[in-house]
Amino acid sequence: MSYDLTSAGDPTASPRPPARPRVGLLGTGPWARRTHAPALAAHAGSDFAGVWGRRPEAAAELADAYGVKVYEDPDALFADCDVVAFALPPDVQAPLAVRAAAAGRHLLLDKPVATTVEDARAVADAVADHGVASVVFLTLRFAEPAAGWVAEQAGRSGWFTAAAHWLGAVFPPDGAPSAYADSPWRKTKGGLWDVGPHALSVLIPVLGDVTSVTAARGPSDMVQLALRHTSGAASTAVLSLGAPTAAAGVGLEVRGAEGVFSLPNWTDVPGAYGRALDALLTAARTGVADARDVEFAARLTEILAEAEAQLPG
Repeated sequence: MSYDLTSAGDPTASPRPPARPRVGLLGTGPWARRTHAPALAAHAGSDFAGVWGRRPEAAAELADAYGVKVYEDPDALFADCDVVAFALPPDVQAPLAVRAAAAGRHLLLDKPVATTVEDARAVADAVADHGVASVVFLTLRFAEPAAGWVAEQAGRSGWFTAAAHWLGAVFPPDGAPSAYADSPWRKTKGGLWDVGPHALSVLIPVLGDVTSVTAARGPSDMVQLALRHTSGAASTAVLSLGAPTAAAGVGLEVRGAEGVFSLPNWTDVPGAYGRALDALLTAARTGVADARDVEFAARLTEILAEAEAQLPG
C-alpha cells in the first residue's frame, strides 16, 4: 500500500512513527551511481526502495550495492513506491514519467524533462491530471550556496544584463572524454540541451521569463543564446560540452542598478539532490507546487526548442 504523503495523521492516535515514503530509482548510469543512489540511500525522510534500469545487470549491481530490490518492470516499481526518481535520458524519461504519474506517483525528474515540447507538455499534463507533485533536479537551484544566491538576486530589481557560460569538457578535443561521454543523447543534443537548462534555471527567476531568444553556433557543439526577459534585461548564455579542458568552467554574472553579482561556487551535489527530494515531499504533503516543478521544466524545453530551431542542421 502506498504511503499517503498528503495526510498529516493524528499524533494522539498511536505512539508509532508514521510510515516513510518509499522512493524508487529509474536509471543506472554514472549520474545515478554518483548522485541519485547515494543521496536516496542517505535521505533521512524516506526509504530507498529499489532500482529499475534498461540494463538488468547494471540495475542488479546498483540495487545490490544499496541492499534494495531490483525490478524487472518499471510498473512493478511504481506499484511499490510513493516517489519515482529519474536518472534516464530525457526521451526515455518522459513517457515513463507519464506512466508513473498515471499510477499516482510523485515525480523527481532530471533535466531536461524532455527534448520536445510535445513530450514535456505530456509530462506536465499527466502531473496535473493525476494530482501528483513534481520537482526537477536543476542543480544550481538546490546546491548551496548557489541556490541561496539565486533567491537573493531574485529579490532585487533594476537588472540591466547578465552573462552565463557553462563550458563542459565532456567531449574535449584535447583529452580523454569524461565519465558522461558514453551518452548517445548528449552526443546528439550537445550542450544546449544538457547544460542549457542549468543556465536558464538561474537567469529566469532573476531576470524574468524569456520573451525572445536568438541562437548561433560556435565551434564544436557550442551554442550562444541572446535572450530578452520580462524585466527588460538582456542576457547571454554560452553552452558547450566540447570545450578544451583548459577552457572548461561555469560562471554567471548579473549587472544592474544595485551592482554586479557573481554566482558562487558549489560542491554539494549529493546534498542538493536530497534537498530536491525534500522539496518534492513538501509539495506532495502540502499540495502547493514547487517553483522548480515540471511546468517550469516544460517552459525551459519550449525555450531550448525555439533556440534549436534557429540553428543550422
